[in-house]
Amino acid sequence: MGAPLKPKAPQGPKPPEAIPAAATANRRKQLAQAIWLHRRVEEHVAAGEHVMVLGDLNDGPGLDQYEQLFGQSSVEIVMGDLLHDPHAQSLLQPRPAIPPSTSRFYNAETKRFTRALLDYVMISQSLMGLRPQWRIWHPFEDGECYADADMRQALLDASDHFPVTLDIEAG
Repeated sequence: MGAPLKPKAPQGPKPPEAIPAAATANRRKQLAQAIWLHRRVEEHVAAGEHVMVLGDLNDGPGLDQYEQLFGQSSVEIVMGDLLHDPHAQSLLQPRPAIPPSTSRFYNAETKRFTRALLDYVMISQSLMGLRPQWRIWHPFEDGECYADADMRQALLDASDHFPVTLDIEAG
């Protein structure tokens, strides 16, 4: 299932006092999408089907203060206890010193890049026996991507997100 979820950030120009309400409304919409998607995953898993959910979920465990308001991130809701993604799950434990990231956004105010884990490939337990190998093609976190100058530049030019891939053995 390809699953882009609604961005949480308010879109378009807004007066500063309207931003918290818009962000909360967007988060509610995103959480509703996550609940709907999790229910679809439950149906397919209950039917004994292999399930893979992938895409830009525009969220991640511990990403922002709204998670405290709603109790969980959209990613945690989609995964539940039915799906596995080692990058997302690494953020559910004590946070690693350098958490994985699939995106980078330039903050003009601070003149720095912000990194975030927003893109995922989640699989059902039924696929775990196929020796899954996840990879984030981040040009500054993946040594092979960095070493290949053409690849590194292509990844930086293509998007503010970096691809996530999953290799599995043929079953």
